[in-house]
Amino acid sequence: MDSPLVLVVVGFLLGTLGTLIGAGGGFVLVPLLLLMNPHERPEVITSISLAVVFVNATSGSLAYARMRRIDYQSGIWLAAATVPGAIAGALTTDYIPRRAFNAVFGVLMLAAAAYLFLHRSKPRPSTDSHPAGHTVRTIVEHDGTQHTFAYNMRLGLGLSVFVGYLSSLLGIGGGIIHVPALVYLLNFPVHVATATSHFILAIMALAGTLVHVATGVFTAESISQTIFLSIGVLVGAQAGAALSGRVHGVWILRSLAVALGLAGARILMMAIQP
Repeated sequence: MDSPLVLVVVGFLLGTLGTLIGAGGGFVLVPLLLLMNPHERPEVITSISLAVVFVNATSGSLAYARMRRIDYQSGIWLAAATVPGAIAGALTTDYIPRRAFNAVFGVLMLAAAAYLFLHRSKPRPSTDSHPAGHTVRTIVEHDGTQHTFAYNMRLGLGLSVFVGYLSSLLGIGGGIIHVPALVYLLNFPVHVATATSHFILAIMALAGTLVHVATGVFTAESISQTIFLSIGVLVGAQAGAALSGRVHGVWILRSLAVALGLAGARILMMAIQP
């Protein structure tokens, strides 16, 4: 993975897939980095991944902004809630052994994959009435498609603190957790969830990356890898956002589940093997 061209191509694929499903691509990049750098410290792995996730999420957010799919009001509140967790997660990484890091990461990914596969979509509540105390939002896309939904803001803020901590701890960005939570627990439409998740990821990943920079985790080699991967994700994120309009929400979630399951199984095997 030392070849600049290979890193750029990997970055492009990460950017495309990550933006399509509303994740930053860290759930794929971290397993790749773990496989290619079996003796590297967890904090170095997460620092590279979070920096690339930030670039990917920022590029993808710009594309989704042009489509008018981002719920900025909700995104700002939820992103603010992730920041304390993201900072705590980045500081905690130094104290986790590599084998334990792999085990936690693998189990989390397999659990999320199983949930996405087994969970049945429930009918979306009528837009004419919403539960008392819920935040009601209406998003109108650039093509006129309108989404009206309501969610529990307190639940969303609590989930975001947890997502911020766990994603920064593992270097995965958090989209693989946030998107299912937004869709199944907070009632966001899938396409609004993926776009808003990317907006949240950009803010959250920046917070975690700044902590890694301040603590001196980045090395010359990790900076080089980050730069070439970021070049690829800048372009890939635009491609992923363009593809999202042509892919049904169900298939976006199914693709997310497959990717999670494959990567999670491989990383868990690394933790179990002597």
